[in-house]
Amino acid sequence: MKLKPIYILMLLFLASCGGAKNIANLEHTSAKEVISAHKAATPEFKTLAGRVQLVYETDEKLQSITVSLRMEKDKNIWIKASVLGITIAKVLITPTSVSYYETIGRTYFQGDFALLGEWIGTPINFQQAQNMLLGQSIFTLNPSEYSAEVFQNKFKIQPKQQPQNFIHSLFINPDNFKIASETLAQPNDDRLLSIRYGVYQKLDGQFYPSTIMINTSEKGSATRIELNYKKIDLNVDVSFPFDVPEGYEEIQLN
Repeated sequence: MKLKPIYILMLLFLASCGGAKNIANLEHTSAKEVISAHKAATPEFKTLAGRVQLVYETDEKLQSITVSLRMEKDKNIWIKASVLGITIAKVLITPTSVSYYETIGRTYFQGDFALLGEWIGTPINFQQAQNMLLGQSIFTLNPSEYSAEVFQNKFKIQPKQQPQNFIHSLFINPDNFKIASETLAQPNDDRLLSIRYGVYQKLDGQFYPSTIMINTSEKGSATRIELNYKKIDLNVDVSFPFDVPEGYEEIQLN
């Protein structure tokens, strides 16, 4: 049974009043209600254009670059990385492929999501990447399989029974039902993915992230990615130019 809009509005109203007292009043809110409200908080737009300051850190290097981000919802994610106004890399992600080239080493990649998973530090597909950029859960939340409780003034959502070698939990803000943090651990593989969001910004009546902090680790190797949205424009004309320059060498992944 689909949660009626009036109940979602009631949840939003109660949460927007703020304070621990109102949170306590929602302690018996079901996982179904919280998950339905979270899904209802998914931004609706056709296109998005943004400017992002990105910090990328691994055990070997630390980079801070300016990124132009363009999205056509459910169809394309386009990224251009620049330093001092000079393009150093472009990425085009579609539901079926990842294309990438970088100008310093003159290399390129065209294929599946293996490269994206290598960058992030954990396997990821198009829908998960899009959700991550929008403050939505990267996993499908089935209300019958999840439980909800109030913990530290947020809704804590986790599976009633964690699958083997797969520990998933997320915290949802009660004021906008967007993700505050989401964690996936795979102990047998010594793998951890943690995503945290800062304050959300409101555009056209909908909430979008201002800051995203992604931390991953696998077998002692760690990756940290921080994205700070400097500007977001919605439903503007965008294009997704991507042509690998001649003479570039194709990346071969192991």
